[in-house]
Amino acid sequence: MTGGPRRRLEPAQRRAEILAAARRLFGADSYSAVSTSDIAEAAGVARPLINHYFGSKRELYLEVVRQLMIVPAPVVDALPDGPVRTRLEVGIDRWIDVVERNRDAWLTVIGPETAAHDPEIERIVLEADEVAADRVLSAALLTDVAEGRAQLRAMIRSYGGMLRAASREWLVRGTLRREELRTFLVESLVQLLEVTYPAVLAEPNDARTRQASSRSTA
Repeated sequence: MTGGPRRRLEPAQRRAEILAAARRLFGADSYSAVSTSDIAEAAGVARPLINHYFGSKRELYLEVVRQLMIVPAPVVDALPDGPVRTRLEVGIDRWIDVVERNRDAWLTVIGPETAAHDPEIERIVLEADEVAADRVLSAALLTDVAEGRAQLRAMIRSYGGMLRAASREWLVRGTLRREELRTFLVESLVQLLEVTYPAVLAEPNDARTRQASSRSTA
């Protein structure tokens, strides 16, 4: 156990400290190599508190994955008034900041070995993609869009997959500098919203109707 007297914290604060410790340890080592005792020591808590707040190491790990994968609300909170491009630039800057602060843990949770054959993590990824679509629509002032909404959300979810791959190019391969990553993500998203989405809407209505009908009867 780490030295010094144990601080008295509110439950939410204590839980956040345990999550922060787990995020650091899971980012530095594999899931199997990290024990609940390791996490308790890093967080400065008694081991039973891990079970009290999270139930098990597995549940704590899944919460770490969820916390990192789901775009946090502050990324799109209080975006500046003005052009959509400016709002998207600020939101993407904030997201890059979050990833940079949690580099090792982020790379762990987006690694191909993390989601492989793990339905619970796959569900978290699907949830994260839906939340990301909500966040992008909010940042782009498109929360009320109706026409082609399903297609737009599908394209934004696909953009999320590209975003994760681009972050690996930045953090692992070093083929993109932070500024280049930012430009790539902003321009790709603006292109999606201003060019690609309208082009999809311009597709003949009867083709979209046939596609929707085939899905409903499948």
